[in-house]
Amino acid sequence: MPTIEQTLNYEFKNKDLLKEALTHRSYSSEKGLNYDNQRLEFLGDSVLQIILTEYLYLRYPSAPEGHLTKMRSALVQQNALANLAEKLGLHQHIVMGKGEIDSGGNHRDSTLSDAFEALIGAFYLDAGIEKVKDFLLPLTEKNYPAPSDMLHSINPKGALQEYTQKNIGAAPYYKTVEVSGPDHEPLYKVTVSVKNKIIGEGEASKRKTAESEAARNGLIFIENNNETIE
Repeated sequence: MPTIEQTLNYEFKNKDLLKEALTHRSYSSEKGLNYDNQRLEFLGDSVLQIILTEYLYLRYPSAPEGHLTKMRSALVQQNALANLAEKLGLHQHIVMGKGEIDSGGNHRDSTLSDAFEALIGAFYLDAGIEKVKDFLLPLTEKNYPAPSDMLHSINPKGALQEYTQKNIGAAPYYKTVEVSGPDHEPLYKVTVSVKNKIIGEGEASKRKTAESEAARNGLIFIENNNETIE
């Protein structure tokens, strides 16, 4: 399992910042610590906002303000950040209290998105905004490569169902085709089909997240291959 520093391709000068970013309040409460990742989460939220606002402004020079706002909202909303956190394996590094771990808290969207924001906040304090951009923007473009994907990321399953029922006359069907890994760290592989044709696939440590990933890939497939489903 790669370390967070290996994932970021950056070695923290202040290791305490990284430690704080990965410390959930349940662990701090359990151990009587005087820190957790909530303050860094607050900072990271603002850092994400300014970086992504500039990114969208420069990338889409003709887009109206309302469209830019919707795209930014899609990128920073909870399940989008949780998806990025899971892609980075962040759920394996969050330090939590026993009760929170036992309830699967490290896979909860709110926990993952908060930890991602806290990590961005810590990265910003230790390295500066340009280093954060160098990490964040390629990650964003890889996972949300087009405006339509960004807008669909708020609710890709809903967007896919709305499109297929309206334009193809059929609802999407999700199927879990494989569950691998240990019981405490399962990996779900899900496909989504329309009219018995598989149009997307997703993998994640939670079934719902895997379904969302499959739906997102299904939307991309439809944009490129709509005529093969009709």
